[in-house]
Amino acid sequence: MKVRAVAKDVGISPQKVRLVINMVRGRKVDEALTILSFSPTPTTKAVAKVIKSAVANAESNFQMSPAELRIADIFADKGHTLKRFRPQSRGRVSPILKRASNITVFVTEEEE
Repeated sequence: MKVRAVAKDVGISPQKVRLVINMVRGRKVDEALTILSFSPTPTTKAVAKVIKSAVANAESNFQMSPAELRIADIFADKGHTLKRFRPQSRGRVSPILKRASNITVFVTEEEE
């Protein structure tokens, strides 16, 4: 059974989140959290939080053992985009797009 956790509108662009997500896809939860703890980017904190939430959901709602959980699927989709403008020379403007992402994690028990 897959158990899901979602973090919506995380203030990091999906392109940056996908770089971190690709490191932990398909790994055991303990191993993934260890990898994230040694990664230097601030994005890892948001990804680790969603993984821990999925583990907590599996443990409390479905009585699954956290030691046997594996990341079945993890992805980052596009969230909202804040649109701002920066003044440029000769009366022009250029847009600033502040992107956000939705991080989704599915965990499942390992079959032995």
